[in-house]
Amino acid sequence: QVQLVESGGGLMQAGGSLRLSCAASVRTFSSYTMGWFRQAPGKEREFVAGISWSSGRTDYADSVKGRFTISRDNAKNTVYLQTNSLKPEDTAVYYCAARLGRLIQRATTFWEYWGQGTQVTVSS
Repeated sequence: QVQLVESGGGLMQAGGSLRLSCAASVRTFSSYTMGWFRQAPGKEREFVAGISWSSGRTDYADSVKGRFTISRDNAKNTVYLQTNSLKPEDTAVYYCAARLGRLIQRATTFWEYWGQGTQVTVSS
């Protein structure tokens, strides 16, 4: 069983930055591919970024490429999402996810474990 707890969300003005963190309670954190998703009101949950177990591979949604950076610290069982140049359309609940497979999958159905989410609100 994997438990994921996100933190770092909040209210930010457009152009600002936030660093989201996700702490995982699992003994073999380095075995998991990790990802960040987000869900805005009235919309489906969508892929934001993913990172392989060794940090050797990353993937980003086109909407955040160049502004967001995903990273992980396997010694701390934590994955991060640095969000820069925030836009009002980035407003959503951000979820951390984990999967045992090696591939970074963009579809939510491939991810086995989810956190409870952290709210990010960007004002114009």
